[in-house]
Amino acid sequence: MAGLHYEDFTVERVFEHAWTRTVTEMDNVLFSSLTMNVQPLHLDEEFASKTEFGQRIVNSLFTLGLMIGITVNDTTLGTTIANLGMTDVRFPKPVFHGDTLRVRTRVVSLRESKSRPDAGIVEFAHTAINQRGETVAECTRQALMRKKPKD
Repeated sequence: MAGLHYEDFTVERVFEHAWTRTVTEMDNVLFSSLTMNVQPLHLDEEFASKTEFGQRIVNSLFTLGLMIGITVNDTTLGTTIANLGMTDVRFPKPVFHGDTLRVRTRVVSLRESKSRPDAGIVEFAHTAINQRGETVAECTRQALMRKKPKD
């Protein structure tokens, strides 16, 4: 597996993820529709043009999912048992159609699982940044990670 095991992480390690993604109108409309979020800020250009944003904004839950998804290949691909929670979720700036996002991850803490000797809990701080260098999303995520198999 490409993902790292619990023992491979160190506190304060930073990942500058190489993958970036340009968010499209289709991403926003499809995600909003699939999740039954009919907020006109996401779907109605005429409505959104009269708001402080002047245009539609991307569904923040899509932004959150994309931010975490970009991190998977470098950190947890195939080695995550489960996400345990996400806290301190913030969206300081809106994402618009055509914005390109990159993500940085910092390892905040590590602790052994009390109930599973084959796993540990890694706490990540994720930050998504647009092409203008603006932070558009942040969250702290706790993941239950596999330990390296014993030979």
